[in-house]
Amino acid sequence: MNIDKNEKLRILGKGKTALSIKEKYQEASLFDDNDKNIYDITSEEITVVSPGIPPHNYLVKNSKNIISDYDLFLNDSIYSIWISGTNGKTTTTQMLYQLLKEEGFGCGGNIGTPLAKIKDIDKLILETSSFTLHYTNNAKPNIYILLPISEDHIYWHGDFKSYEDAKLKPLRNMLKSDIAIIPFKYKNINTNAQVYYYKDTIDLAKQFEINLGLVSFKEPFLQDAILALAVAKIYTNKIDYKNINRFKQDAHKLEEFKDAKNKLWVDDSKATNIDATINALKVYKDKYIYLILGGDDKGVELESLFEELKKYEVFCYFIGSNSKRLEEYALKYDINSTKTDKIEKAVELMSKIKPSDNSVFMLSPAAASLDQFESYKHRGDQFKIFVNSFNN
Repeated sequence: MNIDKNEKLRILGKGKTALSIKEKYQEASLFDDNDKNIYDITSEEITVVSPGIPPHNYLVKNSKNIISDYDLFLNDSIYSIWISGTNGKTTTTQMLYQLLKEEGFGCGGNIGTPLAKIKDIDKLILETSSFTLHYTNNAKPNIYILLPISEDHIYWHGDFKSYEDAKLKPLRNMLKSDIAIIPFKYKNINTNAQVYYYKDTIDLAKQFEINLGLVSFKEPFLQDAILALAVAKIYTNKIDYKNINRFKQDAHKLEEFKDAKNKLWVDDSKATNIDATINALKVYKDKYIYLILGGDDKGVELESLFEELKKYEVFCYFIGSNSKRLEEYALKYDINSTKTDKIEKAVELMSKIKPSDNSVFMLSPAAASLDQFESYKHRGDQFKIFVNSFNN
C-alpha cells in the first residue's frame, strides 16, 4: 500500500513490530489493552495489527480498516518469497537465505529483522506466521512455500479450519507469474499461481530433479533442505549441494549432546506443537525414549500424540500447565509415565537411569513454553543446565 509517512496510522500492539512501524510513521498512535479508556475507542482509520493480537481481541473487533505490516511495506517493487506451514518454517527460511543471499536477498518477517527496519533491499525471504497472514489482505508473494499444516495455535484462531485458511490465504492474490509449492492435500485450491504439489520429500525431490543422496540432512530437516533447493533452483536454475550441506541448524531443534557418562540427550525445546514432537520421535524410533512432555498446549487435542506414543518404547515425564491433562491421557492410553511438574525434577530422575547405547533422553514438549519459561530457548537452556548439573 502507498501510505504517506506523515499520514496518521493506528497501530495495535506495543511490541517489536509495532514499535518499528512507529519509528517510520511518527504520527501513528499506539494502543494495547493497558491503555486507559481503550474500550471506548472505535476507529475507521487504517489500523496495522501486530501479529500477537488475536482476532477476538476487543481492539481488533472495533477496527474497521485492518492491515498487516506486509500490506504496509510490501509492494510490486519488492520481490518476496514467503515461507509458512506448521513446522520447519525457520529452518527452511534460513536454508533458503543461505542459498540466495549472494543474489541480493534479505531475510526477515517472523525471524530476524521486522519489515519496517529493512532498508534498501528489493528482494526478501520472509518466514510468515499464520497470525500475519490472517491480517494480510493486499500483499502477495512472488513465490510461496507452504510446509505441511497440522493443528496449532487453536487458542488464537479459534479452530483448525481458521488456522488452515490463514495459511492458504496468500494463494488467493497470487498471479499467473507467481509460483507456489504446497502439499498435495490442497491440490484443488483456487489460485492463479503456477503450483507445484508435493506428497512427501521424495516426490518433491523428483519434481525438481534433486539428488537426495547428495544432501547430507535427515528428516525432518531433509524436507526443509529440498524445499530450499527447489526454490533456489527456480530462481537461479542451479542446485548448490555444497552450499546447502554447509548449513548449521539452530540450537534447541533436535540438538544432540552427550553428558559425562556418554548418555545421549536431545534438546528439542522448539517442538512447541504435537506434530513437531511426532517428527522427533520418528528420528529415534529404534531406541528406548525417555521423553519430557508438557507446557502450554494451546488448546489442541492430544489423541494424535498418544496414538503415536503407543508405537514406541517410551517413558514420559510430564511438566508444565497441562501436566495433569497429559497424565490423564497416559492412563487412558497405557503409556508409562510420571508427573514431575518441573523440568528440573524430570532431568534428575532421568539422570539416575543407567547409560545404554539403545536409549535416548529427550526434551520434546509438544507445547509452548511461556507457562514456566521466558521462551522455548530459555526452556532448552535450562534443560541443558540441569543435564550438566546432574551428570557431572
